[in-house]
Amino acid sequence: MTETVRTAVAAALFEDQAADDVTTRWSVPEALEVEATMIAKQSGRVAGLTAVQEVYAAVDPTVTVRTAVADGDPVVPGQPLAWISGPARSVITGERVALNFAQRMSGIATLTSAFVAAIDGRPVALLDTRKTAPGLRAMDKYAVSCGGGTNHRLDLSAMVLLKENHLAAAGGVLPAVRRVRDGMAAENKRMAIEVEVTTAEEAREALDCQVEWILLDNMPVEQMARIVERRNTSGSATKLEASGNITVDTIADVAATGVDAISVGALTHSPTALDISLLVTRSHG
Repeated sequence: MTETVRTAVAAALFEDQAADDVTTRWSVPEALEVEATMIAKQSGRVAGLTAVQEVYAAVDPTVTVRTAVADGDPVVPGQPLAWISGPARSVITGERVALNFAQRMSGIATLTSAFVAAIDGRPVALLDTRKTAPGLRAMDKYAVSCGGGTNHRLDLSAMVLLKENHLAAAGGVLPAVRRVRDGMAAENKRMAIEVEVTTAEEAREALDCQVEWILLDNMPVEQMARIVERRNTSGSATKLEASGNITVDTIADVAATGVDAISVGALTHSPTALDISLLVTRSHG
């Protein structure tokens, strides 16, 4: 994770041309030292403080970042998240990139925690998806974990997930699963298989294949409940995942069907950034 954060930070600082911050270089005295506070301006769940530290380590190793809370902690308006001190030019130059990471990641953690709260203690895992910002997947998924969610597959090599286009190309559930198992045998690999289904018939076929997971995509809760009952009465070890336009308002009903997991793409594709500011509180030199 550390190397991933460093790579993302380096790309963000290059994009911002932090090495040539003309405004700061021409307006801020070179010898000026400052102390600044990163503050939450709304309630939420914080994430991304490690990225803030990496930003300033890259901009200027003499800048000190002291965290006031930990990733995953709940915060309220006015609460300090970190204290940053060092050369004024460096503190100001790194401000926007540091805030961009902290605001996005805290927004993801905050949204995730809202979904977890809506599940209300039911024995179901809240999963993320691959609907992440390009180049920031590991950080987006880390933020989900900070909010109490569970990471699904990180990338295409982590497990097999047969979606509608795979099934269409392979000729259906049974042929697709057979081909995957033949491919794993040929490459001497073994990994979990998940099949995305949209109908009760496809779900039955997937259960007959004894795959590890079945993803129930955009199904009414009544239909999901019937598939859960069929799985339970059959004695199958297959786990069931629900997905498809699930919101904070509907997730409790989905969880009540008895599925094992619920995946929500909105956790990472549509988070609202948490409002965070960085304010210089003292200067000297």
